[in-house]
Amino acid sequence: MKRLIGLCFFIVVTTALLNTDANAAEPALKLGVGLFQPDKEKNDATYRPLATYLSNKLNRPVELRTVDSWEGLAKSLANGETDIALMGPWGYVLANHQAGAQVVSTILYDGKPEYFAIMVTHPNSGINQPADLKGKTFAFGDKGSTSGYLIPLHYFMTQGIDPERYFSKVLYTKHQAIETQVTQGILDAGADYNRNRNAMIEQGLIKAEQSRIIWQSAPLPNDAVAVSKALAADRAFVIRLQAALSEVGDVLKTEPKLLPPHYTGFVSRDNNFYKPIRDAGLATGILQAK
Repeated sequence: MKRLIGLCFFIVVTTALLNTDANAAEPALKLGVGLFQPDKEKNDATYRPLATYLSNKLNRPVELRTVDSWEGLAKSLANGETDIALMGPWGYVLANHQAGAQVVSTILYDGKPEYFAIMVTHPNSGINQPADLKGKTFAFGDKGSTSGYLIPLHYFMTQGIDPERYFSKVLYTKHQAIETQVTQGILDAGADYNRNRNAMIEQGLIKAEQSRIIWQSAPLPNDAVAVSKALAADRAFVIRLQAALSEVGDVLKTEPKLLPPHYTGFVSRDNNFYKPIRDAGLATGILQAK
């Protein structure tokens, strides 16, 4: 009997050690995050709690990396440098189109899965609508940005406007810089999104009375949590990841720093939710139909 008990104990301990070694042998998941904050250090600090949360829920190391452009984040997900990405809608569509990345969830902002692209100007610019922009200076975001580039570009195309010919000068820069330079009168106008403008006003980075919206898009799908093509093939993992993300809303009640202010959780979504972005990409010719 003692020998039997000892043998059972040996089997249990050995199995536990083997399982521990198997879990430890799993490579870390690389979580890529776009530059939502003014600088990389603040961005890392803001999203590190989410990486830690996912590591605990998935029982696997998760390494956070901030990528400073939406286009760069799309490429990193496509080439395998990133496994999971929290990225803008256009960046996701690019990664999906080019390398089969798949959305698993959409982030909620004040409980909503949608937001708006906008164009802003200084109240004293004399510009009241996009038609008044001819011969003015205009700034887009980087070319991987949904609200900063794709959607306003698509709008201009529907109006027969070629930005490089229509404006006196065209810039490509970061959303925060666009808002700041518009309020200072350095730029006549620029493209942004409502969440960024509201956040900058709330944080005291710009004054509401020095920035005026002259155009707003139809509702756009919020930022996507996407996985690489390789991870998307692991359906069991995708289900676990979606479950972990769906619980974030409840966790925020006791851990409010898990996400930045106004972000209230995630909702599971599939590729169809991002059709408006894909359609705009095809209409501009940036995406080629397959």
